Amino acid sequence: MEAKQNQEVVVIMVPFPLQSHLNQLLQLSSQISSYNIPVHYLSSDIHRRQATSRAAATAYTRIHFHNIPLPPFVCPPPNPNSPNKFPVHLQPALLASLELREPVAAYLRRMAGEFKRVVVVHDTMMAYVVEDVSSIPNAESYSYNAISALAMACFIRPLPEQLSSMGLPVLEDELPEEISYITCLQFKHLSCRDGDLYNTSRLIEAPYLDILENVQEAKIRKSWAIGPILPPQISSSETHQFHKCLEWLDKQEGKSVIYVAFGSTTTLSDEEVTELAFGLERSRVKFLWVLRDADRGDVFDGDVRRADLPEGFEERVEGVGMVVRDWAPQLQILAHRSVGGFMSHCGWNSCVESISMGVPMAAWAMHSEQPVNSVLVTEVLKLGIAVREWKNKMELVKASVIEDVVRRLMASEEGDEMRRRAAEVGAELRRTTEAGGASRLELDSFVAHITR
Repeated sequence: MEAKQNQEVVVIMVPFPLQSHLNQLLQLSSQISSYNIPVHYLSSDIHRRQATSRAAATAYTRIHFHNIPLPPFVCPPPNPNSPNKFPVHLQPALLASLELREPVAAYLRRMAGEFKRVVVVHDTMMAYVVEDVSSIPNAESYSYNAISALAMACFIRPLPEQLSSMGLPVLEDELPEEISYITCLQFKHLSCRDGDLYNTSRLIEAPYLDILENVQEAKIRKSWAIGPILPPQISSSETHQFHKCLEWLDKQEGKSVIYVAFGSTTTLSDEEVTELAFGLERSRVKFLWVLRDADRGDVFDGDVRRADLPEGFEERVEGVGMVVRDWAPQLQILAHRSVGGFMSHCGWNSCVESISMGVPMAAWAMHSEQPVNSVLVTEVLKLGIAVREWKNKMELVKASVIEDVVRRLMASEEGDEMRRRAAEVGAELRRTTEAGGASRLELDSFVAHITR
């Protein structure tokens, strides 16, 4: 076993079982393992398969995947007509993850007998599951924050004056009652952590990282802004992944295509699909649209709803647009020379990837912390246009609005200026992850800390 070669330190990753969270800790696992530190990724086989089958990199051979079976759960299919876009259908799977505390604790104790130090890096939403770290003398834990620093700062009470003046939505109000219980439970068990990791960079979020680091109870802990957490290889020619949409993009002109995708936890209603289709068609801008429902609890099980497009739509847009119904390699798409804009739900993973690749956004927040991320992208960083104001979240976004936003982003001087700025910020952000860059130095610092 490779771990026997280094009896000093082992890193145990404990991800939250949602796609963007699984992916971020998988990428971080790959990065930390490159320092010749054994890394163990704890998840159910279902979620390990989900994460690795969708990942854009191949450097996972050094990672030890350990199966911790979830208790049985049954998730209903996502409801496209729900007034709240939050994926409440996943509640049974999220509740099942709370039952992992005992098997995770048993695994940590076993590792504590084999290594001098056990370092647990856990998603913030798994704090309850790793609570027993505090009872293991040679173990320590670090919370990995998979959302933006601005969104994390919005949970501080009382809200810092710097944020209250921004008119941000109250995130607690955006969580359905079924999910609030799980979130509150995690926050109650964060006090025993030894430090914080953030998937962001001081280049784009320095003021909000400062707020988080200056909260009284946080001053006793170290923190590291190590983002963006991206795979080392991105372009289609460098990875094992290839998708038909990349071949289509190869035939398009530079920066001419808007990429449209709403992540793994959003389901559009039939009305929304129709309005979006007509808006894209009438804009006369080339588009690549990933049209799929939110993930099920088990992404490998069950029939997937196939949303209906307007009659004749795909025939009318042939040569101008492409609709993809399956999982698409988002990072490779955003890195493609033909992509000049991204219509997105503003999940933090998508924001980080879009900013890193220098692609401006049409920000269309759907739920959770996404409206805060939208403000960061559009009003703070000036790297996007809002599709709608969050106060109008219950209103149907009409085709005319979508048409106007797409043209502004893709076919106007305003959009050209945004692309220029996005390219500059993206290049700077990527440099922070290279040797000697600010984010890379923080990752180096974290590794030095856990191997001290």
